[in-house]
Amino acid sequence: MPEQKKRNNRSVANGTVSTKEAAITLNAVSVYFDTFKAIDNISIAFRKHSVTAIIGPSGCGKSTLLRTINRMNDMIPSCAVEGEVYFEGRNIYDPRVDPVEIRRRIGMVFQKPNPFPKSIYNNIKWPAQINGLEVNYDELVERCLQRTALWDEVKDKLHQNAFRLSGGQQQRLCIARSIAINPEIILMDEPASSLDPVSTAHIEELIDELKKNYTIIIVTHNMQQAGRISDKTAFLTVNSQQAGKIVEYSDTRKMFLNPQNKETEAYISGRFG
Repeated sequence: MPEQKKRNNRSVANGTVSTKEAAITLNAVSVYFDTFKAIDNISIAFRKHSVTAIIGPSGCGKSTLLRTINRMNDMIPSCAVEGEVYFEGRNIYDPRVDPVEIRRRIGMVFQKPNPFPKSIYNNIKWPAQINGLEVNYDELVERCLQRTALWDEVKDKLHQNAFRLSGGQQQRLCIARSIAINPEIILMDEPASSLDPVSTAHIEELIDELKKNYTIIIVTHNMQQAGRISDKTAFLTVNSQQAGKIVEYSDTRKMFLNPQNKETEAYISGRFG
């Protein structure tokens, strides 16, 4: 990665999100993999208790941006991050910050369901247990499954292997697992892309319900889905060096009905991407 340079303080392109409203704020964030810059100077603030969709063509850095928010990219040896990501007043990339604690408080749901090779019950109990939560695990399991609209479907088979669930049920279980350790933010990387329409509808209804208690940031290629579930949308594309940049960030309804950038309009209307 090129040697880091001193940066002047830069204003955050916050899409009308005030500092008090922001759950997490990125300031001049660039991400490198060896010498390749994947994300270029992104500044954005995500509003608390809302759903923000990140859209854009393949290869523009959407998933990289998402994984930067909870330091998942730390696990890639070639990755380096410039800039600051502020969560509750702290830069999470400060060397004094524990990345494991960040990942507990900023959970992640991946594109393909990835339940643990354990029972439905232990998929929820085990993360809470290893994170030192001293709770009634029976109550925790029921509460998490209730909140993800899965309880009635699995309450009589809690000790069944989670792999026996359908794809949509597995994804809801993964969401239940993520909220078991009391995160403040939930990141979702195309959580419904591999699911059928009925399961997708369940996930979308769940996201709408969860935003009452959590901040949700979701990557999606589905423009209709972004329009249905998100309060705000950030449109990413690539610059001349093929690094991801934010072109437009605003209320979803405003962006979809009256985009301010021609590139945004072309992408939303399906003329490229």
